[in-house]
Amino acid sequence: MRIAFVTMATAHHVNDRHARRVRSVAERLAARGHDVVCCCAQWWDGDHPAFDFEGITYRRVTAERTPRAFVAKLPFVLNSVRPEVVHVATRPPLAVPAARAAAHLRRAPVVADWWDVPDGNGNEKAWERSLAVRSPNAVVVPSRTVATTVREYGADPDDIAVIPDGIDVATVRDAPTDTRADVVYARQLDAHANVEGVLLALAELRDRDWRAAIIGDGPARSDAERTASDLRIDDRVEFLGDLPPAERIPILKGAHVFAQTATWEPFATELLRALACGCVGIVEYQTASAAHELVEGDPRGSLVTGPVELADEIVAAANMERWSIDEGYADYDHEAVASRYVDRYERSIDDYGLL
Repeated sequence: MRIAFVTMATAHHVNDRHARRVRSVAERLAARGHDVVCCCAQWWDGDHPAFDFEGITYRRVTAERTPRAFVAKLPFVLNSVRPEVVHVATRPPLAVPAARAAAHLRRAPVVADWWDVPDGNGNEKAWERSLAVRSPNAVVVPSRTVATTVREYGADPDDIAVIPDGIDVATVRDAPTDTRADVVYARQLDAHANVEGVLLALAELRDRDWRAAIIGDGPARSDAERTASDLRIDDRVEFLGDLPPAERIPILKGAHVFAQTATWEPFATELLRALACGCVGIVEYQTASAAHELVEGDPRGSLVTGPVELADEIVAAANMERWSIDEGYADYDHEAVASRYVDRYERSIDDYGLL
């Protein structure tokens, strides 16, 4: 299958969850033998309009990440690619109708990958976001929580496909175990991290025996470290910074509890990885977070509404058996997730052929 990915900013430009998600899917599909072309702003050196890397052909739409120019030039580039299906990121949102206009001429369906943003739409207008979900043949979202947002912008519920982020289950199985921490929190430490919720819960348990690790880095780290000191638990909470998976997974396998308190999370990838590592997942419910979806129906998981309940659940988890892997989350393996994308593409191609 010839698949055109459209994303102005790639993982070679920025290190964010959306760019990483697109790159992961594109590279795995290329490894399966699909012909994958990524139409993007240029990130490679030189004047050549295309660059092959990790099995993907990157095609230049613009030299710079300029949304207006990117949208204007995209149809011409897509027309030369001749894709069977177009997978387009919804930032900038007007790239979706631009991709649809070009793909329509070639009878190729468009699948939009919704890029959720916290606290509104930033510089994007509501009508642009609405057009981004109304234009494609299908909209892919990482969670039911994000699906609700997409429906509110006007997407047809029948056109929405929930496809989660993936994890490397084989790496989880093969990784060693590091028992330095009983309780772990892992996430980028930004304005939505809410690490304080975990620290307040641990402070409730200062008379009990526990060790905790905070994995991640970002602008909120210094405030979190100061909070741990103010609560007089800094000698039992280790801030480890942003660790690569090879170092992060052993700590998760050795821990017993993973605490999820972030206020915004379109898909809780770190929680998923921890659950696959056998952690008891305790999620503080947040209206802008999809983390609760991963523990619903999991007998080892629970939902709480604040630090006191979180502390109670950490105590209750002590009565559960320690695991270093949970095969119940094997369906989230990268390859299984890639297969779901292929199924969605094939269904869109079949449906488009009936129009």
